[in-house]
Amino acid sequence: MALGLAARALALLAVTSVALLLPLVSAGDEGYRHCEGVVRGWAASSSTGRDKDGDKLSLKDLLFFLHIPRTGGRTYFHCFLKKLYTNAQECPRSYDKLRFDPSHPDCKLVVSHDDYSLTSKLPRERTSVVTILRNPVDRVFSTYEFSVEVAARFLVHANLTSAKLMTTHIWPWKYLVPWMREDLFARRDARIDKLHSSKKVNAYDVEDMVMPLHQYINDPVAHEIIHNGATFQITGLTNNSYFDGAHEVRHCVRQHPDLGRIVLEVAKNRLDQMLYVGLTEDHEESARLFAHMVGGQVLSQSGTLNLDLKEDLPSENDSHPSMVEPEDEETNEHLNSTHGWQNNEALNSTSDEQANGNMTVGKLMEAYETCIAKLRKSQSNRRKISLKKVEEANFSKEARKLVPEAILKQIISLNSLDMELYDHAKKIFTQEHLMLKAQQSMVGQHRQLAEQKGWIDIICNDGICSPWIVAMLGLGITATIALVSFAVTTRRRTSKLKV
Repeated sequence: MALGLAARALALLAVTSVALLLPLVSAGDEGYRHCEGVVRGWAASSSTGRDKDGDKLSLKDLLFFLHIPRTGGRTYFHCFLKKLYTNAQECPRSYDKLRFDPSHPDCKLVVSHDDYSLTSKLPRERTSVVTILRNPVDRVFSTYEFSVEVAARFLVHANLTSAKLMTTHIWPWKYLVPWMREDLFARRDARIDKLHSSKKVNAYDVEDMVMPLHQYINDPVAHEIIHNGATFQITGLTNNSYFDGAHEVRHCVRQHPDLGRIVLEVAKNRLDQMLYVGLTEDHEESARLFAHMVGGQVLSQSGTLNLDLKEDLPSENDSHPSMVEPEDEETNEHLNSTHGWQNNEALNSTSDEQANGNMTVGKLMEAYETCIAKLRKSQSNRRKISLKKVEEANFSKEARKLVPEAILKQIISLNSLDMELYDHAKKIFTQEHLMLKAQQSMVGQHRQLAEQKGWIDIICNDGICSPWIVAMLGLGITATIALVSFAVTTRRRTSKLKV
């Protein structure tokens, strides 16, 4: 009897539980369907169609450098673009969303951390887009390191104007730096009372001085801005987007990760349509490709290009001392397109050779190598000064090796979309390399043909020979062949007689 009552009670409890869960399941299904409609609707509206074959490789009137933070884009800005474009050709206040003005009549260059939605403010049919991607794990490390570095400058100079400017106007640092600065000041007493130890510490886990990396990557701010940041920036879905529905799409993707595949496909298509896609890790080859694919076209369109084939693609063993793998050479990052860089003539002045019509791709690369060496030195000095008050946060590639494997795996998991997008970018990069190699081979063949044609031009007038001259050339060639044959035959007969 008791067992029967117990069984009935359990059955009643099961029925009640199912009745309570059904509305929740139904609500979950409804929420998913809503989000799926939102994401797919956005993706459909984002499909602008593919350019005709070859169109994407031609530089258009306006160049938009979509600068993903911590990818080395500042180096390209200072060492390439500032030498290719005059100050008048750069769109005013590119990094300042509130004051950016793309309507300037001479505007030919936009370099900005703004996401792809900025193209809604630009003449799309006359705009070429370029970007650089970085291994997502390294980009997260670098973002953390730079957040600490810039925030720590306030510990050295409380009224640092340039850092305050960054925290006011420039995405994403206007969010990341104040967040880190507040944390640093909260730990200040611990830093003051800290007795320095000779024991080797993990620079990414100095909890009593700086927010540890594991805490940084799990904070809601990091989820909102850093993780899968490249994918959201290329699709125009950051929290800095010009697209009103960006927040809802981003929220749906985070709530239902499988919907991220839809966003990822849009990002891949965007990369496919760009004029140039570089890789931070393959820095030397990326710079060389940029100089040819972008720099060469800028010079050609401005009428200053003097084709120089000495700057060919290197062999496997070729190297340049000043172009070794960068130690996060983004110098004076974001400080800023509205202030600061005008004072550095050595780095930023437009090349006199370009203005005089003597610039070549080879000379552009030489100028780039000189510039990047100065940038690296400046970056190294600035980092030492910035981290003076938190010196145990001695970030380096060696220090990264001390970070636990579990944290590395978590970073990869949190950036799964970016990991796949980076793999796609590597495929595009390989295609760019092969296209440039084929192009340079064709140019080389053209030069050889031109040289072969040169001796004909000496005899003929502008390459047009009269029938008599053609006949005389033919007779001359025939006579030469006959004489050579006669000489060979005579030599053979002489050899037989001697034997």
